[in-house]
Amino acid sequence: MYQTSLEGVFQGATYKAWELEFTNHPSVESKFKRGLDIVGGLVGLLVLAIVFVPIAIAIKLDSPGPIFFTQERYGLQGRTFRIRKFRSMVSDAEQLKSLVENEANGLIFKNKNDFRVTKVGRFLRSTSLDELPQFWNVLVGEMSLVGTRPPTKDEVIKYTQRHWQRLNVKPGLTGEWQVNGRSQVKDFEQIVDLDLRYQRNWHPWYDLLLIGKTIYVIFGRIGAF
Repeated sequence: MYQTSLEGVFQGATYKAWELEFTNHPSVESKFKRGLDIVGGLVGLLVLAIVFVPIAIAIKLDSPGPIFFTQERYGLQGRTFRIRKFRSMVSDAEQLKSLVENEANGLIFKNKNDFRVTKVGRFLRSTSLDELPQFWNVLVGEMSLVGTRPPTKDEVIKYTQRHWQRLNVKPGLTGEWQVNGRSQVKDFEQIVDLDLRYQRNWHPWYDLLLIGKTIYVIFGRIGAF
């Protein structure tokens, strides 16, 4: 059992405080899952090394700004870490966010025709190539190949105790909601339901099943914006 409090996680933030109690999920201690993550992380980084130069050039030619988008996220039991993605939006996307209508419900933000997404970025998102740098997070143990989407601070400061249950497992590159609708899932509570279903159904081979489904979804461009 792992305990923390919101005061320790969000210093200076305004929120409803309570004591958080995390249950150590079996997947966290699984050597099979960790071994799968190490192998997958190495393979993913090899793919990243192969495609890095053409993707970086395409991003730079498409719009001014950095190659990577970097952001702090919350992972297992509320621990923070930084992720990097290939930049898929204009460099001042955060400042322009207020101009975009949120088509989703709850603590997620989605817009199919978001004008901030670049031409190259739309391709990177639809093929999930923008996620490749996160294989580093998988290799070092901050993320897993399969888990839940790592939330931002803007999201977690609005979490209820039920929502925090998502972080009883490591965040993942893919998971239940990614193979059950992907970008078409626009209700945060549905995402939470799918994340909790993953925790209930998890066993060592379940990750392999979801990885297989993810490959099918990506190559079939199913549910992609």
